[in-house]
Amino acid sequence: MPLSRRLHCMIVWVILSLYGIVPTCAAQSGTAPDPDANPARPTVSTPATLTPVGYLQFENGAMYAQDSPEFSSRVSFQQVTKLTLHPRIELLLQSEPVVRSETAGQAAVQVGGISAGVQAVLFPGKNPRPTVSVSYLRSVYSGPAPDIDIGSAVQSATILVSGDLFGFHADANAIANEQKEGALRRAQWGETLSISHPYKKFTFSGEIWHFSQPLLHSNTTGNLWAVSYTLRRNLVLDAAFNHGFNATSSRTVVLVGFTYLLPRRLW
Repeated sequence: MPLSRRLHCMIVWVILSLYGIVPTCAAQSGTAPDPDANPARPTVSTPATLTPVGYLQFENGAMYAQDSPEFSSRVSFQQVTKLTLHPRIELLLQSEPVVRSETAGQAAVQVGGISAGVQAVLFPGKNPRPTVSVSYLRSVYSGPAPDIDIGSAVQSATILVSGDLFGFHADANAIANEQKEGALRRAQWGETLSISHPYKKFTFSGEIWHFSQPLLHSNTTGNLWAVSYTLRRNLVLDAAFNHGFNATSSRTVVLVGFTYLLPRRLW
């Protein structure tokens, strides 16, 4: 591509970007297609693999839960933003902007919690070797809204393993949380295992998970089934149903949402 044309494209790109218009010069210069989104929702398990470097990924959705220790029903909107700075380093921001709950016949609309953290790849995967990562999250703001059966964490550390075998994909997490109630602090332990299989543009997932409930002196275990649909390479729609097995588990949880990878790289 001649230098003069490259300079022209750069000037046009900058001007159109200022007005929020996607320029066409990039397409003319033969750039690669948009990368694939890497959804972590709607399963409890988080993949050990990271999102594409330099791209913002948004994971948004709604969750309805009922018959939990702290409420009779709860509807919330969840948002997770991810940005991978390096093939081994990813930044995370999680929040629940709005939570509507009903307890003992009293309804309330409140703000949920906000957490921030980082995920790092220790051993990149290559078949048949799985990807192994670690992550750390810290609570930035603990909202007044009641928690689901898993509860909320002051800080959380996770070991993540993801791999493929015989056409199936597996995500396994081992989780250590610190939970707090007043001056009382307790360690919470959790394990999750999600198995998924793609079929054309669909992906079907089944998951089993367990968390201790140190503040309730109990445990919560559930089984989740999910389906996702790849509308575009950078846009994936999802829905899931979870059933809790224990008396202190949320009996029914329904999730719907989407994962969107911003098609424009930040650098």
